[in-house]
Amino acid sequence: MPTGLVGDVIWPADDRYDSSRVVFNAMIDRRPLAVLRCHDPSDVQRGIAYARHHDLPLSVKGGGHNVAGNAVCDDGLVLDLSPMKTALVDAAKRTARAGAGLLLGELDRSTQEHGLATPLGVVSLTGIAGLTLGGGLGWLNRKHGLACDNLVGAEVVTADGAVLHANTDTHPDLFWALRGGGGNFGVVTEFEYRLHSVGPVLAGAVSHPLQAAPEFLKLHDELVASAPDELSTAVSLALDPAGEPVITVALCWCGPHDDGNKVLEPLMSHGRPIFSQIGPVPYTDWQRGPDSGFPPGRLHYWKAGWLRDLTDAAITTLLDCLQTMPSSFSGIGLQHMGGAAARIASAATAFAHRAEQYDMLILSQWAGPADSERNIAWTRDTFAAMEPHLADAVYVNNLGDEGQTRVQAAYGANYERLAEVKRRYDPDNLLRINQNVAPAPA
Repeated sequence: MPTGLVGDVIWPADDRYDSSRVVFNAMIDRRPLAVLRCHDPSDVQRGIAYARHHDLPLSVKGGGHNVAGNAVCDDGLVLDLSPMKTALVDAAKRTARAGAGLLLGELDRSTQEHGLATPLGVVSLTGIAGLTLGGGLGWLNRKHGLACDNLVGAEVVTADGAVLHANTDTHPDLFWALRGGGGNFGVVTEFEYRLHSVGPVLAGAVSHPLQAAPEFLKLHDELVASAPDELSTAVSLALDPAGEPVITVALCWCGPHDDGNKVLEPLMSHGRPIFSQIGPVPYTDWQRGPDSGFPPGRLHYWKAGWLRDLTDAAITTLLDCLQTMPSSFSGIGLQHMGGAAARIASAATAFAHRAEQYDMLILSQWAGPADSERNIAWTRDTFAAMEPHLADAVYVNNLGDEGQTRVQAAYGANYERLAEVKRRYDPDNLLRINQNVAPAPA
């Protein structure tokens, strides 16, 4: 066993070892050589130097929420950034400096003390680091863009151990790559975000039974196509406690509430919903609303793709697949991306997939290994059935272990430029336990 690693190190004999290697997805059971808990950039530097010297695999763990489980590795070193919890809000400048170990809910609470927020995701237990580096699709995307669109600077430890400060003026190529290119280019230890005024949002949901779903989904599709940017939505196709298929649209309006009620009225008054509720909600409460649906210990297998057009054929396929879903914990999500996030040029950041579209996520989760085979099979079959309706693209934060072709589809037209940036900052591909961009040839 290599020796000489100093700091807050967790070895296999440590009582903390098993808990230190746990991630969101209970399918992941990897055993690293050691876990280095990083409190500042110098810890990250030591970890990188140690991994290079001993030719060890190196993984980086923030919130550990990624379904692929890339936060941990077998027989290598894990850089655990979870102790890095600083959150410094400058209300006058409307910026926040956030340590890479923060979870969404932790950063939201800090910024909401000032009536401010930056776009993040939709589950408050997610780490800010992986979310932002992969794009960051959430409830403010149509008004203020993705999380990566609101990143204004980053502190990065590169593969050669240098600590760099990247923004549009300093190391602009690295800064471009960090906004959607994943963890390929360095270990980000601090993020600086642009903040926006966000008070209580007008939020809630409306649900309909299976037989009403086609008309309801088309009505929703028409609404989001013409709605103001203040509206963001997410569709969920799931099973109710009795095992009956239910279609729910969750809604978040971040503008004046009277205006929101007028915009949402056609959707809320349509048909005979089995559930309908909307009202003012503190933003932090809305952000943590889905948390209970993702308890620790469940096994996850996901497949995803960008759905550009919600056609009648696509709706029929979705509803047919929903009726054969084996786990009541699972669901098919259609999170709408558009507005400000869609109007940014594809080459402006590393996140390339700028369009009015849905992030279609087949999110399978179940309780124990005995059910793995049938849940994985259903997920793959559902994706295969939906694939003719999808773009040749995928949101990188939803990507599992699916091969290099899918990785390139995740980065799209920006892949070659990302490979050039990778060659400059990590030519040996030390940071490869991720949705990997290989360095371009020298």
